[in-house]
Amino acid sequence: MTKNIFPEIINRHPNANIPIDGLVSKLIQAGDQQFVFMEFDEDTEVSEHSHNAQWGVVLAGEMELSIEGVPRILRKGDSYSIEKDQMHSAKIKKGYRDLTLFDQKDRYKVK
Repeated sequence: MTKNIFPEIINRHPNANIPIDGLVSKLIQAGDQQFVFMEFDEDTEVSEHSHNAQWGVVLAGEMELSIEGVPRILRKGDSYSIEKDQMHSAKIKKGYRDLTLFDQKDRYKVK
């Protein structure tokens, strides 16, 4: 796995307990929301699911995100928004990085 992928200001935060192989993540608790910095060291598929609202911005790499069955390719600089309870899935390529905001204070626990 990649080491020190983010600068110290981000690396000082704890890892998020997200059960995806090849994922490096840093969790920042922000009141009733959570920010998660993520980098994927492997190609990954995330099966269809839903939860509270989510917003993200791509920092590097590529992901195919499907929201309510409509696929969209996202690359560096692109952002996305998923409304509460919208079904979504993703095909994430190795090297993908993003910053994601979850509108849920307990979406992930510290690893």
